[in-house]
Amino acid sequence: MRHKDKKELGYEKFTGKIFLQSACLMGLSILLIGAVYLFVWRGNVGDWLVSLFQYGFRMRYGSALRLYNDVFRQNSTIIFVGATAVTFIVLLRFSLKRLTRYFDSINRGIDALVEGDAGDIALLPEMEAIEKKLNTVRLTLDRRARDVQLADRRKNDLILYLAHDIKTPLTSVIGYLSLLDEAPDMPAEQKAGYVRISLDKALRLEQLIDEFFEITRYNLGTIVLAKKKIDLYFMLAQLADEFYPQLAASGKRAAVRASENLTVYGDADKLARVFNNILKNAAAYGEAGSVVDIAAGLCGDAVRVTFRNAGSIPEDKLSSIFEKFFRLDDARSSDTGGAGLGLAIAKEIVVRHGGRIFAESDARRTTFTVELPALCEPAGEAASSAPAS
Repeated sequence: MRHKDKKELGYEKFTGKIFLQSACLMGLSILLIGAVYLFVWRGNVGDWLVSLFQYGFRMRYGSALRLYNDVFRQNSTIIFVGATAVTFIVLLRFSLKRLTRYFDSINRGIDALVEGDAGDIALLPEMEAIEKKLNTVRLTLDRRARDVQLADRRKNDLILYLAHDIKTPLTSVIGYLSLLDEAPDMPAEQKAGYVRISLDKALRLEQLIDEFFEITRYNLGTIVLAKKKIDLYFMLAQLADEFYPQLAASGKRAAVRASENLTVYGDADKLARVFNNILKNAAAYGEAGSVVDIAAGLCGDAVRVTFRNAGSIPEDKLSSIFEKFFRLDDARSSDTGGAGLGLAIAKEIVVRHGGRIFAESDARRTTFTVELPALCEPAGEAASSAPAS
């Protein structure tokens, strides 16, 4: 931890006041002892001590005077310094009681921080630096609390929406199966239509249930990385092939542009999930008949993978798409609206790989970019893991 000077920390007012107060106490101690010497000790206490030695200890005048000179007069400087020091310590002891008001002020500020008071925390003028830090902490805690409340509200709303959505396909499945059961001699063409509809609704029901499990896994699970050398080109080409049916349903297709010997060191399953979530987003929200352009290559000391598709994301939503439980589709029930966790999990996975993920969008197209460190596999290391927080 690097050291900071007083000016940088902002404690110069406080330290200056303590120094000035100590200097004043020292000056006051010197003045008090000097006044005692000039107006009380000199010419009075000396005669009183000589008389005390004479009559109290039965000493002759010459012996008493010599004792006074040897003990007191010849050591007057030491006595003066000692008396000044004792006076300074006594005055400092009483002065320190006044310093407790600074600590009382800090304690009140901390109490306000703990209790969550809405107003700004105000301390004594000399504690300006601590006051600023406490107010910064208060603002940070307030922002985090609002983020947690927003995430909880989104999660609770999403669970309600999913529960409502589950009921609809389930009712359809039960209804069509009941018709098939009640009319075994139904025409083959009609029966095939009912079976097809039931299957579609059952698949939708499976998707919604998977989203429930996704929420549970995200809240309770951990992300563990098992890193190894990955053929990035093969992974992207394979994902593009796997997404062909979803993309083709709306006339879309994916095109991969990357060097065939491009590799990256990371967790294959987790990175595949990242790219899968991005492609899923492109399939759901990209324009019909467009091409999802997937490009990968080295960019400095990083491997950059971009997913570019036709279609735009509103600017007010672009900054929130990587937040938990955020859905681009605000509709209460939608075949395209997911749990709002895909991109949030993708971001966490990329960050745990030491990279970053971000999105850009204009009126024509949207681009998702994933950057991963271009690292070689450490010698002797087969896998590494990092627990999720």
